[in-house]
Amino acid sequence: QVQLVESGGGLVQAGGSLRLSCAASRRTFSTYTLAWFRRAPGKEREFVARITWSGDITYYVDAVKGRFIISRDNAKNTMYLQMNSLQPEGTAVYYCTAVFPGTAIMIPGQSWGRGTQVTVSS
Repeated sequence: QVQLVESGGGLVQAGGSLRLSCAASRRTFSTYTLAWFRRAPGKEREFVARITWSGDITYYVDAVKGRFIISRDNAKNTMYLQMNSLQPEGTAVYYCTAVFPGTAIMIPGQSWGRGTQVTVSS
């Protein structure tokens, strides 16, 4: 299990950008495939993007493809989500976690953190 802490959320106008960070407490961070999820008000949590342990393969859901960029710096034990051209439907609490490679399935022993709130005003 790796403990992850999300940060970087805030209030932004439609069309604006934010960069979220996901900081890990362990050096084994670099061995995990990591992912971002989000939960919009009144909706179920949904998968947004993932990145392999090496950072060379990324995957995005269609709703964010071309606007969001997932990356990681294993030397800093940190993953990022650069969110551009944000729209009001991007308003949600964003979470990071470790997942099985090639999936949106959380690995055993992981739990959801507090997340970071992103609010996009129209």
